[in-house]
Amino acid sequence: MDVTERDLPGKAGAVKEGYLRYSRRKMLFLVASAVLLFFLSVYAIGLGASDLSYWEIIEYLFCPDDSWNSVVVWDLRFRMIVACILAGSALGIAGSVMQSILRNPLASPFTLGLSNASAFGASLAILFMEGGAIVGSTSAYANVTNPILVTVFAFLFAMLATGIMLALVKLTECTPETIVLAGMAISSIFSAGLAFLQYIANDVALSAMVFWQFGTVSKISWDQMWIVGSVLLLVSIYFLYKRWDYNAMESGEDVARGLGINIRATRFIGLTLSAILTATVVSFMGVIGFIGLVGPHIVKRIVGNDNRYVLIGSMLIGSVVLLVSYIVGSYAFRTVIPVGIITSAIGGPLFIAILLKSRRKRR
Repeated sequence: MDVTERDLPGKAGAVKEGYLRYSRRKMLFLVASAVLLFFLSVYAIGLGASDLSYWEIIEYLFCPDDSWNSVVVWDLRFRMIVACILAGSALGIAGSVMQSILRNPLASPFTLGLSNASAFGASLAILFMEGGAIVGSTSAYANVTNPILVTVFAFLFAMLATGIMLALVKLTECTPETIVLAGMAISSIFSAGLAFLQYIANDVALSAMVFWQFGTVSKISWDQMWIVGSVLLLVSIYFLYKRWDYNAMESGEDVARGLGINIRATRFIGLTLSAILTATVVSFMGVIGFIGLVGPHIVKRIVGNDNRYVLIGSMLIGSVVLLVSYIVGSYAFRTVIPVGIITSAIGGPLFIAILLKSRRKRR
């Protein structure tokens, strides 16, 4: 036995130890993110005008009754926190999958036009359909009396935008980079349509449209959250099952093909499920931008591009970012500011930073 062979067991042990350290660091990040989300939730549920102790809040959570304090804890505070966690998780994992299968750091549900398509569909329902705030209404308040219809139209138009994008992918066989450009073009088209609807609307319908576009977690009810939660659970299970395929696609199409992955089918299904997940959230809560862009980038800067950790981490960090935005918007100012405004204020500068970083890499 020569020296090289004698050294093999020691080298194998060093490699194993290095891999364990690699995995421990990433698991530690996931655990720390989950702990942070838990403490933020506990902190948020204690905020508000009602002077309730944490012990009373816990009591009302586990033993709700018909009292006003129980309504405040369950239907106001806790409902908002659960909505933030569901929406942040859904948008975070959808953005992470889009970035992986398109190999583009700018890919997200917001940049691919789904949000503007949903806003157009909701505005169309508000303006023209029975049950909504229609042209000629003289009500003193912008009240959408048929939110189910508005939600359905928002979902359908988000899926229409997805269908257009997927059709472009199939017919033109465009590259992952041009898919993002196609998404921006689709977003621009629906944005123009939305501006036209706002232009012809009366004051009441216009105010209802604008209010719907403000992404807020206060719109969604417990029954609707069951729908969002069910879609999130099913789609997330599929994404986590395909995590190794997404890792291969991150390494390049040649590598993925060499491993026997059907790239077109994986990309098509991934984009479709991401769109369904995003459309479900946006149709119930309005336009909440940049969570699908911010969450994955924060995670990738800490744990790298391994989707075994990035997918779960994006869900946790997306929830954290949205929950922080809710706390800031609800309690940091004299008036309540919708979370969609706060997330856009955070995501806009990050979007510019990503563009500048991508340019430096190309140079």
